[in-house]
Amino acid sequence: MSAEFWQGKRVLVTGGAGFIGSYVVAKLVGEFGLSRDAVRVPRSRDCDLRAYENCARAVDGCDIVIHLAAVTGGIAFSRAHPASQYHDSTHIDLNVFRAAQAAGVKKVVAIGNLFAYAADAPIPLHERDLFNGLPTDAHRGVGWMKRNLAVVADLYQREFNFPIAVIYSANAYGPRDSVDPKHAHVIPSTIMKCLTQRELVVWGDGTPTRDFLFADDVALGLLLAAEELGGGQFMNLGSGTEVSIRQLVELITHFTKFEGPVSYDASKAGGDARRCTSVERANELLGFSPRNDIRAGIEATVQWYREHLLPAAKSGAAS
Repeated sequence: MSAEFWQGKRVLVTGGAGFIGSYVVAKLVGEFGLSRDAVRVPRSRDCDLRAYENCARAVDGCDIVIHLAAVTGGIAFSRAHPASQYHDSTHIDLNVFRAAQAAGVKKVVAIGNLFAYAADAPIPLHERDLFNGLPTDAHRGVGWMKRNLAVVADLYQREFNFPIAVIYSANAYGPRDSVDPKHAHVIPSTIMKCLTQRELVVWGDGTPTRDFLFADDVALGLLLAAEELGGGQFMNLGSGTEVSIRQLVELITHFTKFEGPVSYDASKAGGDARRCTSVERANELLGFSPRNDIRAGIEATVQWYREHLLPAAKSGAAS
């Protein structure tokens, strides 16, 4: 990755105050030396991106947009709010793209996720299969929403010669991810349960597999895409390692030193049976390979939650 590429650039990071966004901003400011003023991070309380005029103000004067903003949450959230999640996130996407094109932005990189692929897509996932079959029922709203990103990127390239590239990321995890029960994903949720509860109940039977990618590696891939990918291009970003939920729980219980009983509630199974992406295209076009394997990443994540959130959790329980 070239520090020279970023020098003098003005960058908008939608969702920059969120989980993955915080890693993108840290890389731009910390590794590439951009001034904090050169990295714009709109906050939803002040800049609701569902309104086009807010998007137009946000992109004004920017060279590159890293588009991460969306209505997000874990599987329970996606099941409960498929229509509103699709509606609001799609409005945000279309507004950001339209405003960026009108403002003369040089490139947009948008993030998708692997739920855009059909439940029965061949594993490992290859980009050629993105449009084959339907996204799984459990993630139908977010799956279609993220698949649409590749379609819109292609349309903007065809009509306006405007470069939008899309990264389909594996499940991001790491320090600072939300533990809000309404939105928490499996890793932070399981870590906090192991640190604060005497018994662990895991949704599903433990057999589904996922591809987990440390958040700093996701940020690296997004910034490499801003440098290297052309308009209308999309690619998967992952570790290339298939990890079952049972294996994940074993890692988390090991590093949290959890000694209570662990059970699996098969009645709450959901999502795709398998998810793991090929890393061939990302390696070929971006020179990307993850810097953090799942074992080291979980250990670092557990340590962060133990140091930063466990004291507050214990204080809340005590009060």
